Amino acid sequence: MTTTTTGAEVELAIGGMTCASCAARVEKKLNRMDGVTATVNYATEKAKVSYGGDVSVQDLIATVEATGYTAREPAPVPTRTGSGDDTAGTDDELRPLRERLVTAVALAIPVVAMAMVPALQFEYWQWLSLTLAAPVVTYAGWPFHKAAFTNARHGAATMDTLISVGTSAAFLWSLWALFLGTAGTPGMTHPFELTVARGDGAGNIYLEAAAGVTAFVLAGRYFEARSKRKAGAALQALLELGAKDVTVLRSDGSEQTVPAAELTVGDRFLVRPGEKIATDGTVVEGSSAVDASLLTGESVPVEVGVGDAVTGATINAGGRLVIEATRVGADTRLARMAKLVEDAQNGKAAAQRLADRISAVFVPIVIALALGTLGFWLGNGAGLTAAFTAAVAVLIIACPCALGLATPTALLVGTGRGAQLGILIKGPEVLESTRTVDTIVLDKTGTVTTGRMTLLAVHAADGTDEGEVLRLAGALEHASEHPIARAVADGALEKLGSLPTPEDFANLPGLGVQGIVDGHAVLVGRERLIADWAIALPEDLVRARTEAEAAGRTAITVAWDGEARAVLEIADAVKETSAEAITRLRALGLRPMLLTGDNRAVAESVAREVGIAPEDVVAEVLPQDKVDVVKRLQSEGHSVAMVGDGVNDAAALAQADLGLAMGTGTDAAIEAGDLTLVRGDLRAAADAIRLARRTLGTIRSNLFWAFAYNVAALPLAAAGLLNPMIAGAAMAFSSVFVVANSLRLRTFTSAH
Repeated sequence: MTTTTTGAEVELAIGGMTCASCAARVEKKLNRMDGVTATVNYATEKAKVSYGGDVSVQDLIATVEATGYTAREPAPVPTRTGSGDDTAGTDDELRPLRERLVTAVALAIPVVAMAMVPALQFEYWQWLSLTLAAPVVTYAGWPFHKAAFTNARHGAATMDTLISVGTSAAFLWSLWALFLGTAGTPGMTHPFELTVARGDGAGNIYLEAAAGVTAFVLAGRYFEARSKRKAGAALQALLELGAKDVTVLRSDGSEQTVPAAELTVGDRFLVRPGEKIATDGTVVEGSSAVDASLLTGESVPVEVGVGDAVTGATINAGGRLVIEATRVGADTRLARMAKLVEDAQNGKAAAQRLADRISAVFVPIVIALALGTLGFWLGNGAGLTAAFTAAVAVLIIACPCALGLATPTALLVGTGRGAQLGILIKGPEVLESTRTVDTIVLDKTGTVTTGRMTLLAVHAADGTDEGEVLRLAGALEHASEHPIARAVADGALEKLGSLPTPEDFANLPGLGVQGIVDGHAVLVGRERLIADWAIALPEDLVRARTEAEAAGRTAITVAWDGEARAVLEIADAVKETSAEAITRLRALGLRPMLLTGDNRAVAESVAREVGIAPEDVVAEVLPQDKVDVVKRLQSEGHSVAMVGDGVNDAAALAQADLGLAMGTGTDAAIEAGDLTLVRGDLRAAADAIRLARRTLGTIRSNLFWAFAYNVAALPLAAAGLLNPMIAGAAMAFSSVFVVANSLRLRTFTSAH
């Protein structure tokens, strides 16, 4: 795709980015090109670019490469994979970073131990330290040095610059002290003398600082990269929802099972009860109830017959269907939803790492201070060695070990505590969003409600026993696979414990069921079924049916022996904890909204029950409309959190500033979300936001103290008074403080 195109769009895979500021730099360079509009996402490592005029894709790639990064057009996403190759690819990409981390940790531990424990300092310990630290600083720390060089070429400073300059200064100074100074003398030790005195630094080595900082920061980068690689898993989970195989009906009347990917438009295929529909199509034979809740969020199964359109990945809940394929591959509704998720992920602004923002200011100041220190002491005749010692000391003390611990330790303790409470936090960038969120959009089906049809009430006619209604209707419905029938049967079993077996049973598609139970001729279904048998509903049952339907519930009539006996109310029941959860979300300063594909009567009934205002209810929306609702709220200046559990929520979860996926839902929703609520209890959403805000606050305080201790020691370093033990104590104390501060997160408790 190298030709010039007017008003074209392309997606580029960007390589070599190490932080959010890298993404910002690439985006800025691309947007400076004539006719180019670009959005670069650090999380997905992709650039979505609109371009025109004389600009070609090769020009875009050249601009990215000139900025110091790599760019290519990503390989097309397969329509269906079941082999797990994607995971293997992710492991391959992470392997170099994992190997560097293992090397750094294995070699840095003895280096730090020897420097901190005088008893371990044998006669030639400093030379063993050098042997172990050299691979850590050079091989394991190479990504930092490479990124620092790239940033320097473009006049930028990030966390990588600080790590590279600090570790390099510590390592190079240690080399000078060992080979040209007195540090290489046999029997040299680092005693614990916290005295302030000017020295020439010839006997001081800082190998433990160089190796320790490299290992700590690498650990943080590895765990961040591992969580970041999961960004594309939402697409994979969506694509995996489709049927793997399909039974195609050939022209000679034979049946042939083929992979679903081989279906073509016009093929007729068979879908048996309980099977997934392989692709979008039109029913040409049979009738059934189709459970589309996974895709649309509608809690009531849809009755379909000849001529009705059906969607791929929905489930045939009732009879045998023959369907003619009308859309396959990338044209299907499922594939278009996958594209929605990808677009939402690409457009989502990645939270810029706080450490990078601080580094952008801190690094130039430290380097300027180091150069100023060198010039000052040279100008005052202190001698080259003393002046250089003071300048390097400034660089060394400016690179705190605690900075490498600040984010990983808080995240480790916070996510560990969250996991104990059923809350999974995907990564540090997620936490930034929780601070600003002011609106929380809730999916209805499976989030606020249970997501399954439930028998809510039995309205028996005068003189009719409720238990008898459940016994006869439940026995007949127990023989049916229809989701509404299952709700009646399960409700009856829960109340009675056991049900009789029907002597005769017939399923009437679109109407209900009829049969003989204990000698009674029983009808259960729509009012039309009763009317077909010339049975009229008494006034009290008509009133019960009208009220149920006004509340958005499904009303089922029951008759036996020629008389209407009861009306059953079936609906997707509200979870017991949802109303309490809404109250807690309001207490966090959030405005709750209900968003659903169900009809307005159902939505407003649920909203009333849990305490959501009618004006905050958005009903009868398609999956792409859910994304539009989130975008509209964002365009109005709101920071939006979204809670959902279905495939139909995946794109909206990805689009929202903060996506909370119910762990009881689909893989696609879980992968698209930033936080996963394992329990499926909406109260966990309030706990998740509280915990995320607390963890973010801990990271911020950690970063402050990580810098503060070392900034306090900078004047000593600039004055040439930095004793190595003061440097070691500052680093050790700030690290201990950061770890202790992070451990406070273990005391976080759920509000219920």
